[in-house]
Amino acid sequence: MSAIDELKALSSAEDFFRRLDVAYESQVLGVARLHILKRMGQAVASLDETLSDDQALAACRAALTAAYAEFAGTSPLQARLFKVLRDHDPARPATRGAFVPLSDLTG
Repeated sequence: MSAIDELKALSSAEDFFRRLDVAYESQVLGVARLHILKRMGQAVASLDETLSDDQALAACRAALTAAYAEFAGTSPLQARLFKVLRDHDPARPATRGAFVPLSDLTG
């Protein structure tokens, strides 16, 4: 089993941190676990498939460390990583969808 296949079999954020030997605070992980794993996944998705297991693990460790550092210093609401949070950003004006005036339909 390759290192990447082993990581794919993990089921919790804590498992990733333990397997990749990355230190974490449970309070930070409790608040931002999905955001951290998504950010790590974005970085890992572009990995070269020809990397050795050691290189792949090192790249995954670096990606997890960077993702954790990002969310240890900012809240998930500030990062707005997920679409549901981006769509409800109070700094962005609300969009009401496409509006077609009745006069455009009737000529």
